[in-house]
Order: sequence, then C-alpha cells, then structure tokens
Amino acid sequence: MVKHIVMFKLQGTDQVRRDAALRFKAALDALPEQIDVLQSIEVALNENPAEDWDVVLTAIVPTMADVATYAQHPAHVAAAAIIKDVKQARACVDYNC
Repeated sequence: MVKHIVMFKLQGTDQVRRDAALRFKAALDALPEQIDVLQSIEVALNENPAEDWDVVLTAIVPTMADVATYAQHPAHVAAAAIIKDVKQARACVDYNC
C-alpha cells in the first residue's frame, strides 16, 4: 500500500485562495468513486493562519505504479485544473506503508 501525501500553496487574496481550495477539495473528495485504484483520499484545508500551505491531501493506492494511474486519470486531471491558475507551490511524498 502507498500513501501519497501532497500539500498545495495557493496565491491570491484570502477569498480567492479559499474559494479555489473549496472547489478543489470537493472535486478531490469525489475521486474514489471515479478512480478504481484510489482506495481512499482525505483532503483538508489549513485552518492555521500562521502557516503558508493551503490544502493537504492523503491518498492511498495499492502500489507505486497506481500513483501514476491516479495522477493521469481524467477525473484527477480535471480536479487539478481547478487550482492551475492559483497554484504557487506543491510538495509531495509517496511512501510504502
């Protein structure tokens, strides 16, 4: 089993970042029903104003190869497009658990 953990830093006003993050979260939350290899996903928005990152997700897939399957799935690509214009940075860790 692989955990795929990703953090996103968004740019723009607080309202722009919050609106984009909420739309992104809703799209990501719907992915387990659309992507067979995606066993689960947890998406959260940062509530600590002292921190810089806006969104974090933890996804679980069976194998490292499934991370690529998940990433290339059209539903995931569409979700990622939601924040394309406001994404400032992305950090990712994938590990076997």
